[in-house]
Amino acid sequence: MKIVIAEKPSVGRELAKVFGATTKRDGYIEGKGYSFTWAFGHLLQLAPPQEYGYIGWRRQHLPMLPAKFKLGIRKIRTKDGMVEDPGVRKQLDIIKKLFDEATEIIVATDAGREGELIFRYIYYFLKCKKPFKRLWISSQTDEAIKEGFRNLKPGTDYDTLFNSAHCRSESDWLVGMNATQALSISAGSRSVLSLGRVQTPTLAMICSRFLEIKNFIPQTYYQLAIQLDKDGQLFRAMSVNNFDKKEDAEALFAKIEDTVSGFPAGGKILTVEAKPRKEPPPLLHDLSSLQQEANKRKGLTADQTLNILQGLYESKLVTYPRTGSRYIGDDVFAGVPALIGKLTDHKDFGRQAEFLLTATLNKRSVNAKKVTDHHAILTTGESPYQLSGDKLAVYDMVAGRMLEAFHQECVKEVTKITVESGSVFVANGTVIRSAGWRSVFNESDEEKKDEENPSLPKVKAGEALPVVNKALLEKQTKPKAMYNEASLLKALETSGKDIEDEELRYAMKDSGLGTPATRAAIIETLLNREYIVREKRNLVPTPKGLAVYDVVKDQKIAQAELTGQWEKRLEEIRSGASVSDFKAEITDYTRLITNELLMAGAGLAEKLT
Repeated sequence: MKIVIAEKPSVGRELAKVFGATTKRDGYIEGKGYSFTWAFGHLLQLAPPQEYGYIGWRRQHLPMLPAKFKLGIRKIRTKDGMVEDPGVRKQLDIIKKLFDEATEIIVATDAGREGELIFRYIYYFLKCKKPFKRLWISSQTDEAIKEGFRNLKPGTDYDTLFNSAHCRSESDWLVGMNATQALSISAGSRSVLSLGRVQTPTLAMICSRFLEIKNFIPQTYYQLAIQLDKDGQLFRAMSVNNFDKKEDAEALFAKIEDTVSGFPAGGKILTVEAKPRKEPPPLLHDLSSLQQEANKRKGLTADQTLNILQGLYESKLVTYPRTGSRYIGDDVFAGVPALIGKLTDHKDFGRQAEFLLTATLNKRSVNAKKVTDHHAILTTGESPYQLSGDKLAVYDMVAGRMLEAFHQECVKEVTKITVESGSVFVANGTVIRSAGWRSVFNESDEEKKDEENPSLPKVKAGEALPVVNKALLEKQTKPKAMYNEASLLKALETSGKDIEDEELRYAMKDSGLGTPATRAAIIETLLNREYIVREKRNLVPTPKGLAVYDVVKDQKIAQAELTGQWEKRLEEIRSGASVSDFKAEITDYTRLITNELLMAGAGLAEKLT
């Protein structure tokens, strides 16, 4: 009997359906020579400190550095405290029985780091020694599943992926357990003050931005504006310089008055620059970019978007969601025209899909070297007729982005007119000559929102135009915006660095905080710990979060860039780098932060009362 193990029951049932296995048993389905069983996500976890003899929270135990980590069955909270989940124990017994009877084990957990960890922990906990094969697919369509089963991989091909996952798991235990106990003990707090390898620098970013805004002192400055008339078409030009002193602005303002007074031509055109600019289409979506778009468009949290996307994946409508890649290879690109063809009857995108079927597709998102474990998120060609509400909205974001990514460039004409009228003024305008990819969602250009003019007239250098209006504007500098989920996810990609260019940001993804698959959980953890709250769409620290930040802000554990480097090291382990070197560094790091926090938390108890 071939045993197939999936990550959760719904996927196990779907795999069984594809193979025509219909006999339901307790904890598995069998038929056609296969048995399909499942986990419930993480059945096992690294054992808690007491399993290594660290009973109670005591300073002398720190840092806790187990010589060898143990696995324990997932626990649930009851009136008697934390106990083994009986449902997990029962399912593990079922899996063991099946493994013992297996002629072949096929791993069908999610094809990624955490999916590999879920299976391997079960495999090692049950002391199974049988070889296993790996199902590695990016889509849950029947054909993709059948093709995956025809091309099963040796389980050993994914040993380095497990090594990366296992190192992540152990490092999170070491940093989280020791830092949490160290801070809680040193603060003399009656409550648990949770810290974590990724959680804490993320909290630091939110608190730092909040305090920066709170302490921001607006600076007043002045600008001059004039309105000119070209054959009845009015346009606005702004002074090149800002003025700190009102009297300096007023002096130049008076010169405009003198220029206008008694003379119709108050503004002389110095230069006219009209340059075409081609704006390439956006890259395809990975999980993080899709979460950002869903937050901006619909106000969905990162966690909500991930759950919706996972459901769409299991319903065979989109490809693997937990991807960190925004590219596809040439092999996948070959199937893109067929996917586009399936969208020709889409009520919003149909016309653009029809256009693309006759056009040369843009290959900006086609680069096999930038595809990691999984390619970017695509539709599968299956009909989404049953979708509505947020599910339909997220599906449309995937479908729409797919059309945008393979569409033509947006061609703009960017015009800059320099005017002299007592001072130098500039008028900027952008005209879209060919909408290209922007025609998919037919939305306004973000860059045009700050422009003073929807369009500019045709003028020539040396031409004199009447100034029909003028204004002295008093303005104030503004702080950065509070983090919302979209902007925080964007910042996590680059460990807090402000990088707008999407390709440069993508190049830094291995040095970001967390991974696309884990960032939603990080935000939810901070909310559950009551370190932050949602205020409308913003993420705002609580007094508790600010108090913790005040203690840790200068400590190693709060440094986003350092934590981002750990993520890069984990990805290098995935490519075969030394596990022992990483573990030695994490051990040294754990000792350092534990000592820092034991000394730093003394005044925290007062702040929390």
